Amino acid sequence: MKLHRAVSILAAIQVVAAAALPAISERAPNHAAFCKPVGRVFEIDEKAQYFMGTNTYWIGFLTNDDDVDLVMKHLKQVWHYYTKIALRKQVLTRQLWIPPPGTVYYQALVPGSEPYINLGPDGLQRLDVVVDKAVHYGIKLIIPFINNWGDYGGINAYSNYFGTNATNWYTSDAAQAQYRKYIKTVVRRYKHSNAIFAWELGNEPRCHGCSTDIIFNWAKSTSEYIKSLDSRHMVTLGDEGWLVSGGDGAYPYQGVEGVDFERNLSIETLDFGTFHQWPHAWGMPYEWGSQWILEHDAIGKKLGKPVVLEEYGNISTNHTATRLPWLDTVYYDTEIAGDMYWQYADYISTGPTPDDGNAVYYGAPDYIPLVIDHAADMVSKPVP
Repeated sequence: MKLHRAVSILAAIQVVAAAALPAISERAPNHAAFCKPVGRVFEIDEKAQYFMGTNTYWIGFLTNDDDVDLVMKHLKQVWHYYTKIALRKQVLTRQLWIPPPGTVYYQALVPGSEPYINLGPDGLQRLDVVVDKAVHYGIKLIIPFINNWGDYGGINAYSNYFGTNATNWYTSDAAQAQYRKYIKTVVRRYKHSNAIFAWELGNEPRCHGCSTDIIFNWAKSTSEYIKSLDSRHMVTLGDEGWLVSGGDGAYPYQGVEGVDFERNLSIETLDFGTFHQWPHAWGMPYEWGSQWILEHDAIGKKLGKPVVLEEYGNISTNHTATRLPWLDTVYYDTEIAGDMYWQYADYISTGPTPDDGNAVYYGAPDYIPLVIDHAADMVSKPVP
């Protein structure tokens, strides 16, 4: 999902000093069972099962440990709840915006200076807190390494520094070398933690107007690199699931974004596939969402890999009416391994967490059918 109002959201964060924590990799290794694919589903906590999860892109940038703890505690109340920590601020370019004191950022690309990865109390030490809390509460995390969109930096930050753009970033030796430096730092930091569900190459990677070879080759080489650093955790692409045929030529089937979901899923070092669902943003009716789900399930079945509906939402005052048919399709009609709604929302020390119109707040009336009930259904769903 593309984020908006990035500066105003960040400006509302309360600045609280963070306690210094050592890197995860410097602690005693956690050799508890890691999640892994088993046929079309995952083995989670040593049990083959379906799951439900959510997206909380903002949790890695909270500066109050108690706020992180509150969110994780609430997530834990839904049994076997998994969250994609969409770290869309792992790259922050100071050319566009100088972060005020107390703003969390993980990497800086400042023209005229050497790029650096922020290991300090306003950097990856904040992510340490999230991972620690996830371990404590039994939450699993999917961590992306880059954002296609410019919110919180993303590919734009690399482009401003290396002179690339949204398409040739994937083939720029200099940009990819820095990207891999960041990957290496994060993977080594948490490679021993069973709180990591999977590493994700990026959030919604696109190469508009490009041959699908560009994303395919990038995904293949990058996933191979991650596996060379960490062979125990799963790796996924993080794409929206674009198809290159069908759908009467509608936008999601045109292949115009340079992504071929089926071809990419065939990459050996990608353990499962992801697809997103934003009908209103793609010029499709909400009812079409169930068709999109069925189509990706069929591809997963063909290739024998798990497939996850990683993002879905609707900008509406009635989330339940729109989303329940999609959830019914996932549960009754497919072997989709899990679904993760956009986005979880809560009330923390600074007030309500971000809401782009898609948020489902903890304890709200729609939280029961869309989260509590559906999560229980998915966990209890029999595995073939």
